[in-house]
Amino acid sequence: MAMRTPLKTARYLGSAKEGADHFWKQRVTAVSNAFLAVFLVWLVVSLTGADYATVKRELANPLIALGLLGLVLSGTIHMRLGMQTIIEDYVHDEGLKVVALILNTFFAIFIALVSIFSVLKLSFGA
Repeated sequence: MAMRTPLKTARYLGSAKEGADHFWKQRVTAVSNAFLAVFLVWLVVSLTGADYATVKRELANPLIALGLLGLVLSGTIHMRLGMQTIIEDYVHDEGLKVVALILNTFFAIFIALVSIFSVLKLSFGA
């Protein structure tokens, strides 16, 4: 006999009321990071030894910029989720945990904004 109510079974929510959402976000961003990291390695290898004008022209390509922006977004989301898990698991003081989670979110947003600005500046020909 199951101890779950029909509503809990239908929603698949755990005790934190988030279900597997956090788990799946972390796994999806990990897979996208793997593909985008291959793209980044290809980009760096293909531009190795190129002159400044060639690198500037390649980084101004919209497809390259979109790939880099995807890597920035996926990477920062993955970073925030991973640090959130670590903070929730290893910080036991509730006040400190809340402060650390807030700082983690602001740090990830800051890194994402600076990275996005950099990619856009390169893409639009700084």
